[in-house]
Amino acid sequence: MHLSNWLIFCSVALLVTFTPGPGVLLAISNAIAVGPRRAMISSLGNALGIFIVSGVAMAGMGVVLATSAAAFLALKLAGAVYLIYLGVKQWRSKGSILVVPDAPRASAKPRLARRLFTQGLTVALTNPKAILFFSALFPQFLTQDAPILEQFAVLTTTFALCAMLAHAFYALLARVLKSRFASPRRARLFNRTSGGLFVVLGLGLLRLQNKTV
Repeated sequence: MHLSNWLIFCSVALLVTFTPGPGVLLAISNAIAVGPRRAMISSLGNALGIFIVSGVAMAGMGVVLATSAAAFLALKLAGAVYLIYLGVKQWRSKGSILVVPDAPRASAKPRLARRLFTQGLTVALTNPKAILFFSALFPQFLTQDAPILEQFAVLTTTFALCAMLAHAFYALLARVLKSRFASPRRARLFNRTSGGLFVVLGLGLLRLQNKTV
């Protein structure tokens, strides 16, 4: 892959990953709830989801989603339902999630890590826009006279690292701003605002049209 192609791809990836979306919102919400360090566990799950989605796109699922209304609708509904579920759960959260919780017991730590990792993974896997995005984006940066798998690995790793960088930035920003929302009333406002945003993202996904079908 030419260096110039990779640098352009980096610019596009940074722009896309720093644009607020489900992954960024999840990173902010988890950073407020359990701290930036643990919030990065969900980002690791999201990164694994990016690799899976990218692999699926390379295997041709992007073409399937672009031509099959049923496949597109099924994945769209799954993604929307999960985002709305996260939103309702966040909205109904009681008390102040802006207070850093006590360190979990040793037995609870693996369970918390699995829950955070699964959240990030599920958000990445249930977004049909991601598969269509990778299917449309990757071919623009591939060089025909170079091994495709190597280029695929480089592009996917680059995108995943950009996503983790964006999540770390927003998680640290949330920690800096957390003290301004420490009161129970402001905590409820945060819960309902972030929960509402998850629901809006889910509803927005439902409105996503498969224009190529």
